[in-house]
Amino acid sequence: MPTYAYACKDCGHAFDIQQSFTDNTLTVCPACSGNLRKKFNSVGVVFKGSGFYRTDSRDAKNSVPAAPAKTESSPAPAASASGSGSKPSTASTTASGTSAG
Repeated sequence: MPTYAYACKDCGHAFDIQQSFTDNTLTVCPACSGNLRKKFNSVGVVFKGSGFYRTDSRDAKNSVPAAPAKTESSPAPAASASGSGSKPSTASTTASGTSAG
């Protein structure tokens, strides 16, 4: 169960209490019956090591420049749809040969 910190607005009495997530927030000070407020503290998580911060992978000394974009307008020969002299693969020839015979 989480521990919550409360402080009285009227008398300044401060205390911690363990409450379930489903419990209602306390509103009355046990010391003076004044109004309570919930205090918020920093989260108890510590990130140790590298790789947790934006600047960890941004070292200018060790960074590699990005590859330049290709400006070639013609498609590659392997991607050509005209079939200019390329042999069909043996797997497709075998598959078509066995299904017909």
